[in-house]
Amino acid sequence: MTNKTIQLSLLPLRGLLVFPSMVIHLDVGREKSIQALEKAMMGDQTIFLAAQKKVSVDDPDPEGIYGIGTVATVKQMLKLPNGTIRVLVEGLYRGEIVQFIEEEEQFIVEIDEIVEERGDKNEEEALMRSLLNQFEQYVKVSKKINHETLAIVSDIEEASHLADIVISHLSLKLKDKQELLETANVKKRIQRLIKLISNEKKVLDLEKKIGQRVKNSMEKTQKEYYLREQLKAIQKELGEKDGKTGEVDQIREKIEQSEMPNRILEVALKELDRYEKVPQSSAESSVIRNYLDWLVALPWTEKTQDTIEIDHAHKILDEDHYGLEKVKERVLEYLAVQKLTNSIKGPILCIVGPPGVGKTSLAKSIARAINRNFVRASLGGIRDEAEIRGHRRTYIGAMPGRIIQGMKKAKTTNPVFLLDEIDKMSNDFRGDPSSAMLEVLDPEQNGNFSDHYIEETYDLSNVLFVATANYVNNIPGPLLDRMELISIAGYTEIEKLHIAKEHLLGKQLKENGLKKGNLQVRDDALLKLIRTYTREAGVRGLERQIARLCRKAAKIIVSEDKKKVIVTTKNIEDLLGKSVFRYGQVEQEDQIGTATGLAYTAAGGDILSIEVSHYPGKGKLTLTGKLGDVMKESAQAAFSYIRSRSKELNINPSFHETYDIHIHVPEGATPKDGPSAGITMATALVSALSGRAVKKEVGMTGEITLRGRVLPIGGLKEKSLSAHRAGITTIIIPEQNAKDIDDIPASVREDLTFIKVNHLDQVLKHALVGDSHESK
Repeated sequence: MTNKTIQLSLLPLRGLLVFPSMVIHLDVGREKSIQALEKAMMGDQTIFLAAQKKVSVDDPDPEGIYGIGTVATVKQMLKLPNGTIRVLVEGLYRGEIVQFIEEEEQFIVEIDEIVEERGDKNEEEALMRSLLNQFEQYVKVSKKINHETLAIVSDIEEASHLADIVISHLSLKLKDKQELLETANVKKRIQRLIKLISNEKKVLDLEKKIGQRVKNSMEKTQKEYYLREQLKAIQKELGEKDGKTGEVDQIREKIEQSEMPNRILEVALKELDRYEKVPQSSAESSVIRNYLDWLVALPWTEKTQDTIEIDHAHKILDEDHYGLEKVKERVLEYLAVQKLTNSIKGPILCIVGPPGVGKTSLAKSIARAINRNFVRASLGGIRDEAEIRGHRRTYIGAMPGRIIQGMKKAKTTNPVFLLDEIDKMSNDFRGDPSSAMLEVLDPEQNGNFSDHYIEETYDLSNVLFVATANYVNNIPGPLLDRMELISIAGYTEIEKLHIAKEHLLGKQLKENGLKKGNLQVRDDALLKLIRTYTREAGVRGLERQIARLCRKAAKIIVSEDKKKVIVTTKNIEDLLGKSVFRYGQVEQEDQIGTATGLAYTAAGGDILSIEVSHYPGKGKLTLTGKLGDVMKESAQAAFSYIRSRSKELNINPSFHETYDIHIHVPEGATPKDGPSAGITMATALVSALSGRAVKKEVGMTGEITLRGRVLPIGGLKEKSLSAHRAGITTIIIPEQNAKDIDDIPASVREDLTFIKVNHLDQVLKHALVGDSHESK
């Protein structure tokens, strides 16, 4: 219901509302507002006041101004020195904007007066009394309204006037005040106001309670501070100026600065209180102190910012390692997934390979590539579960396990953590450390890793774990299941040559005090060094030999006053002595009773010469060379197969009754085991018994069955590298291993001929000289 339409200047208000009968000072500074005010002053000094919907808007449009406001009269106007105008206004009645007439220079609006809706007199009286009662209780709780205001409000007899005046004294949200301003029905307005006052009173009561709690807490803190100061004074008088109290204060400060989680903070402060009460001479005092030192030293929130950039990571991997293309590709894939998922959860990388191939340095490169701290824990020889989980503090000399110790060294919660030699862990009556490692390496569990010493859980979920191993078979199955294997088989001669030139030589020159021009090692001399002074899958022995060369050169430069030493194939023996190994282990001629097998060891691949001799006897089979049970069983299987096929192989059927047979594998001091020498022993036996020679350029690997079938083997890549190093040109492999040929470096594949077989007859056809039907 409306009446009385007039045109007025509009003054938009920011964060403020003016109600009818309300007198208030306003500061006007915006250009449009000043012009609207000046226009009002030139007329009957009446202006329309309406609130902006958004306080932050400096120049609102009509859409940004509430449609209902208050018609007010300007009582007083004063220009301030800063250009702002201060005005005193009094609200007259509610009005609603019907139309905006002008918007450019100032807001001129057409206003309709809003007529209030009145109800029953008795009902209004009851509501007024209820409102005054609520307001009186609010005043008692609130400290912002004085009792004089309450007295003034109590004298108001008109319901609408009372509601508007009470609203003006409340700290309500602008939205709630606007809703009350728009409510023309007096009864509904008072009911809504009573509800808002009740809610505000509850909030004030809650604030008061919180304030009282804070006050009590502060009083307790002040009391403790006072007592501590008194204790310090007493200690000072007793000559204990730097006693335990000073130490406790230092520890407390460290605890507060360590940013521990709240649950850990509570434990630390509780232990600190115990430490303060325990006598200094007590054994428990040092136990608690060590525990607190560990809690303070551990990183709880410190992190390094990951910078996973694939190109940058690729560059760093290439700088630190030559070759290993598939390994680098797998690492880059792993980092790419981490970047996309923004989560480190995923398979734990386990880098497997012989010693000296760069497993540890590869983990360091990963850390450098993603800008993380690097920490290493060696697990070789660990037999006690407490080495992983820590000792309980009830034991003398207790300390955390290797994982927590590593986190302390890392100083961040997200390092690259290298678990070195994970295949060398053992177990005994003290527990199984590999089982304890299951929790560490399980992404679903390691967010709450429990160390017996720390007792409280520690979050390892942000740690990037990288493990290294020499031999996969030594890793327990459940532990292996949590890891993804990255295999490094070894390096070819060409790769070793590049590694020596680009990495090892420069490093050793620096370590031995030489400059780049002091020592020159020619490529053919390096190749001879690799072939005849080292025999390994990695490059550790090669680095030692290069270090020897550098030391020899340093001695010549110092003693003979030379500026440069050049190492060639002719003078390398003068510097390093006679060659240690003979390049190419293949026989110089085709031999009867001798076959070359390929073996896989923890140090990479190697060739295995198997010799067979027979002499008059009663069929006794002798096996020597420190063979394992599996290898002995392979020899028995080969022997039985040859007996069953002696006629087809042109062998005397009664040889097992008239001859004793001796199978020997040279380097008898070295333990050997595994089924992959089966076809090699069978070939050597057939050669010895039939008198047919074995081709000198052929190497072989494969397991044999009693029916002569050739079964697949493992480690083909490593075995092929060893064959290539030894000068073998033809390799006989099981047909089911054909898929593994692609893993062998291209430079090696080009020099080798692979013959794929599935039966011993095929092996003999390609390995032996001559035809099986020729007489012995």
